[in-house]
Amino acid sequence: MLKIAAILRFSALDYPSKLSAVVFCQGCPLRCKYCHNYDFIDPVAPGALTFESLISFLKTRRDQLEAVVFSGGEPLMQPGLIEAAERVREMGFLIGLHTAGTYPDRLANMLKITNWTGFDIKTSFARYSEITQIEKSGLQALASLEYLLASGVDHELRTTYDPRNISDEALLDTARTLKELGATKWVIQECILRDKDSTKGQSLGMPSKSIILQISEHIGVELRRG
Repeated sequence: MLKIAAILRFSALDYPSKLSAVVFCQGCPLRCKYCHNYDFIDPVAPGALTFESLISFLKTRRDQLEAVVFSGGEPLMQPGLIEAAERVREMGFLIGLHTAGTYPDRLANMLKITNWTGFDIKTSFARYSEITQIEKSGLQALASLEYLLASGVDHELRTTYDPRNISDEALLDTARTLKELGATKWVIQECILRDKDSTKGQSLGMPSKSIILQISEHIGVELRRG
């Protein structure tokens, strides 16, 4: 039903104000240069855990966990995601989703059963392929974002700030677009490298104060470190 790369059995960070388990789905169509979960990118890699093992685990955590978050990789890449999430919801858990919005139609259907969504915005939508290395990925993400904002589902919009690939103008263009779409808050989070031993754990820093001030003229902004 669902190809699972890993499970984080307990998290206080991945679903706002709720204790959750995080299910990392195997496979992602994007090739983001700063990807932190590159072990989960290959869509043909076998899953490390079965869906039934997840269900068995959740049965033992009904009194401890409040939510289950489907993350990745890109969870929407898997056709069985909605069926899997529905089964988990029937067990009494809230459903969270982490997505980059690469499958707009699937997201529209998933939002019908999702309680909260963390939506990753890579950069300004016109320049998406500079980070994802996939053509037209910006159009897909924009369509998905429009579905999310129209759905009324609780959400967080966030961008991992990689100054090597996101310019100040791209940040400002994104802020203007979010305002036009009716978004009210945007989280800009620190990029921590993990791809090489020599740079693993290195922070790439945050946008300058002057850029943050300009962004705040369009949308509420939160800086998240670590």
